[in-house]
Amino acid sequence: MSGKILVVDDEQSMCEFMEIFLSKEGYNVETTTSANKAVQHTIAEGFDLIIADLMMPEMSGLELLKEIKSRRPEVDFIVMTAFASVDTAVEAMKQGALDYVTKPFKVDEIKLVIEKSYNRRKLKKENEVLKKQLRQEFSLDNFIGQSEEVIELKKLVQRVSGTDSTILLRGESGTGKDLIARAIHSYSNRASGPFVTINCAALPETLLESELFGYKKGSFTGAIKDKDGLFKVADGGTFFLDEVGNTSPAIQVKLLRVLEDKSITPVGDTKPIQVDVRLIAATNAELEEDVKAGRFRSDLFYRLNVIPIHIPALRERVEDIPILARYFVDIFCRRIGAEIKIISPEAMQALHKYEWPGNVRELENCIERAVLLSRNETIELSEFPARLSEDKPVSVVSKESPETPTLESIEKAYIYYIMNQAQGKKSKAAEMLGIDSSTLYRKLERYKLVDKTK
Repeated sequence: MSGKILVVDDEQSMCEFMEIFLSKEGYNVETTTSANKAVQHTIAEGFDLIIADLMMPEMSGLELLKEIKSRRPEVDFIVMTAFASVDTAVEAMKQGALDYVTKPFKVDEIKLVIEKSYNRRKLKKENEVLKKQLRQEFSLDNFIGQSEEVIELKKLVQRVSGTDSTILLRGESGTGKDLIARAIHSYSNRASGPFVTINCAALPETLLESELFGYKKGSFTGAIKDKDGLFKVADGGTFFLDEVGNTSPAIQVKLLRVLEDKSITPVGDTKPIQVDVRLIAATNAELEEDVKAGRFRSDLFYRLNVIPIHIPALRERVEDIPILARYFVDIFCRRIGAEIKIISPEAMQALHKYEWPGNVRELENCIERAVLLSRNETIELSEFPARLSEDKPVSVVSKESPETPTLESIEKAYIYYIMNQAQGKKSKAAEMLGIDSSTLYRKLERYKLVDKTK
């Protein structure tokens, strides 16, 4: 076992014993009988652990502990003494000592205490490496693009990440709202805390409520024990509520309470629980229209919309398409162990011209398909879905539509078109649209397209 230890004891015999013993255990050991020299050694050299006697003439072990911790707080400290007392043990721990051993101690006892120190340091280093990897994985570098829209988006994210303000991410499905939410968390002061996410559209109201706020044992059939809600799980961290516009009025009231009082009440309970959570919400809907229509609470909307961030659709940043396409080609070629392919000029031109209603997610899926189908070094247009080869984008607005149709009418017409293309198969249509099946079901019901597309 490696590591650098400084032993401080006014008894030379104890220093010699510890040096021999710890050296045999594989540690790099230095000793001194002077507390003042110990301070100088610690400043000059990087010790992992200091083991010091409590009673010394120049300064006590507790005084040495305070001095060392003020200069090198990361160094572990173990106190030794022949004068055991609860008071000195408690005081040593208060001042930051890792542990406390009483002379005469058994060899196995000091070995365990030292191993505890090194296991703690090892775990801390592993956590730091893991956190660094997570920050890299969810950094803004993974939001690919060099367009002006993306540059401005990244600047805004970096500015707001350090705050605890509520953020509302707005953008179409497939634009990368989840990636931006994770980046905000990784750049925030809460990065060491949990990041919890839930898609509000993926669960029915009753299940969503119990998932968000938890429940008490016996509150409903099947509630055989208490369960913490996801807000409780996210305590000290960030909670990402995707598709928040799909929540019911009852859940909206509870969300408002979280934002106003920082508290939740589990299902079947009457006692609120305080939670410390930074909330990031996301929507692909026009919440202002939902507020006007009475589908979404205005007070909750204004609470969520403290810092609105618009994530541009892919058609709003077409100059990023070649960069994204090459990025995905590289990923999928490496995944299957193939040589890195290139995209033919004809295919790249088609990628440029296509509207990408499913945004980056749709582009990613198209590139994955093309890489898998391609048998040559160059990916041709024929290896992409047929919809990319059409000379003109398909009109999703009928002749009877107004010259400036609403976004809702365009969405309704396009869903109707895709459902026909998918021959009424909802799972296939959802994949073509780049949205979840549950989202498609709700939109079909909302636009009363269920019977028309059967």
